[in-house]
Amino acid sequence: MSAVRLRGFGWRHAGRKRWAVRGLDLRIEHGERVLLLGASGAGKSTLLAALAGLLPEDSGEQEGTVEIDGRDPRTAREEVGLLFQDPETQLVMARCGDDVAFGPENRGLPAEQIWPRVDEALHRVGFRYGRDRPTAALSGGEQQRLALAGVLALRPSLLLLDEPTANLDPAGAALIRDAVATALDTDTTLLLVEHRLAEALPLVDRVVVLAPGGGVQADGTPQAVFAAHGEALAAEGVWVPGHPAPRRRATTAAGSELLAADELALPPRLATVSLTVRAGEALAVHGPNGAGKSTLALLLGGLLAPAAGRVTATAELAGGDARTPPHRWRAPALVGRIGSVFQDPEHQFVTATVADELALGPRRTGRTEAQVRTTVDALLDRLRLAALAEANPYTLSGGEARRLSVATALATAPRLLVCDEPTFGQDRRTWRELVELFAELRDNGHGLVTVTHDTEFIAALADRQVGLEHPGSTP
Repeated sequence: MSAVRLRGFGWRHAGRKRWAVRGLDLRIEHGERVLLLGASGAGKSTLLAALAGLLPEDSGEQEGTVEIDGRDPRTAREEVGLLFQDPETQLVMARCGDDVAFGPENRGLPAEQIWPRVDEALHRVGFRYGRDRPTAALSGGEQQRLALAGVLALRPSLLLLDEPTANLDPAGAALIRDAVATALDTDTTLLLVEHRLAEALPLVDRVVVLAPGGGVQADGTPQAVFAAHGEALAAEGVWVPGHPAPRRRATTAAGSELLAADELALPPRLATVSLTVRAGEALAVHGPNGAGKSTLALLLGGLLAPAAGRVTATAELAGGDARTPPHRWRAPALVGRIGSVFQDPEHQFVTATVADELALGPRRTGRTEAQVRTTVDALLDRLRLAALAEANPYTLSGGEARRLSVATALATAPRLLVCDEPTFGQDRRTWRELVELFAELRDNGHGLVTVTHDTEFIAALADRQVGLEHPGSTP
């Protein structure tokens, strides 16, 4: 049994004026498969955290009630399995097999049952390595598969999935959806947050849309909800099937070269690759999980030294440092020339508020406080973060955190921007705004490199593509 009941439920994180979710009345019967939709910041992740019993009383303010089979979720955790937006937060052991075994061991499962469960879970998610693979050696997408295996090994009666395919290549995403479909017994309840709606719909029989201001905006079968509310939902930022994303082509030809990678490699994380980055051009880098895309982004961004080959910046980008590789530039010079957006937004947050996070880069480059304030206010407004200016970056939703990470990279007005999965967690409206923002940067002569699995983003913006293969692949 795993029935869910919420009555007037609301939650406000400590120190926040705005409620993450409010006025929510919802009942989900055991065995239902529900797709949870809503614009970015509507409270989807907060709701999942509440159902998983992960909202301590001292971390915020609650209204109403939330129950699983009539119990407080904090006393029903053994029935619930949750996959977070950021899988790295769920990995606790050094070896992959031990990580999947961690949950069953803590539940007191007999030892002879644990390893068969581990092997079964790893196989179901298409994990390409064995039990002994170090968790630190995994790419973001591989971490996501491992984290899901850890959840499935617990065989929960209520399965909560927060964008489980967001950082996966198309083949890996299909494996995850197949694994979820196989994992669902007839009485397993599923609550799924996902932006890839067309692919996710076969997994569900009901759609619930959270209203940005609180409560439920729509509830019913997928066909009924999209037929009655599709146009309005698309306008409000919900990804709705049948509403394609617009294209944003370059208005001018690409300019001169800014950066070049020559026979660049970092075994075993990245096989040899050569490429150029030009002003006024959007370059998309794609490939399967584990191909080294994030490693390449760090190398191009001057945040990692190559083991082989070299990264060379032209005088147009580097000025007097053109003879020096970017990873040897002084920090103020680097942030003023190359902006980086990491795959995990939290890895680049170092201050206590959103506004301070945006002000940090401009201050480091020597701008006046008046210039810093002008920059911060403009970015807060442009990326829909003004209401969150005083919020702690670590309390943001996944989509909000991603927009903040993009904003911090733009705060120093770098000539080259290197982004790792920049559209992760975005609703349709903020996705379009990011595309438009990147397009304007490109059309104004900035260079743009995006590492992404988002095929719609590539189709909408990319002027040129580079595909990577897994380092172990053979031609």
